[in-house]
Amino acid sequence: MIELMKLSNGVLMPQLGIGTFLVADGKTAYDTVKYALEVGYRLIDTAQMYKNEESIGQAIKDSNIDRKDIFITTKQARTGSISYMEKQLNASLKALQTDYVDLYLIHWPNGDKNINQDTWRFFEKIYEAGKAKAIGISNFQKHMIEDILEIATIKPMVNQVECHPGLTQVPLKAYLDAMHIQMESYGPFMRGGVFNEPYKETLEEIAIKHNATIAQIVIAWGLHRQMIMIPKSITPSRILQNFKAQYIKLSEEEVQMITDLNRGQRLYTDPDNSPWGAYIK
Repeated sequence: MIELMKLSNGVLMPQLGIGTFLVADGKTAYDTVKYALEVGYRLIDTAQMYKNEESIGQAIKDSNIDRKDIFITTKQARTGSISYMEKQLNASLKALQTDYVDLYLIHWPNGDKNINQDTWRFFEKIYEAGKAKAIGISNFQKHMIEDILEIATIKPMVNQVECHPGLTQVPLKAYLDAMHIQMESYGPFMRGGVFNEPYKETLEEIAIKHNATIAQIVIAWGLHRQMIMIPKSITPSRILQNFKAQYIKLSEEEVQMITDLNRGQRLYTDPDNSPWGAYIK
């Protein structure tokens, strides 16, 4: 049974899920999500920018699992006018074959503080209308979150960010904890970087002790830090291995050994220089 994390509004979110970034639409996305649900995953993370929501929605429907038992996260592709953002949301709901999503995120911040604030006001309306059971942000730095909090009547419930042994995000995690915003990690395997030095030796040493894989140890590390983890794989054996990582209990010393691998190494887009939050009318 996957542990549930209580968000600030009381919504329960599975701590371990499956990510679908770069999972191709069609058979690959369908089979991946269908199998993940059979294994026991209940958190499915997608986004409008991934262009695979339709296949994921069909897999969820065909799983015959009650909708209320599946936690669906998707993300707004672009900031923009109210009518534009409404069209995006409605397109996602239609593709996912649902009346609501469990978590809706601003995928990337805009460089303009006012646009981010206006976008958040729209998200609050979505939440109040029941189209999202929880709302949050993705790739937001501390200063961007503080901009949102200046005008928010409802605080973001989740911040999904790049986090892995090479970018441990310890200061951001401490800030989010203090603000009662749940941190969620993406890219935990560093695009394969965890299997190379300077990370491999330490991770492999811990993995051998637990009769586990390096990937499982990285997931267990994130879970120990009370983060929500959404590792991505399209390989059935690895999807299952990743699921079993929840049963690995690392010592405080082992967790610190992994955290000490931090190099401040960002492998995905820098949020302060992102082209992805462009405003569209």
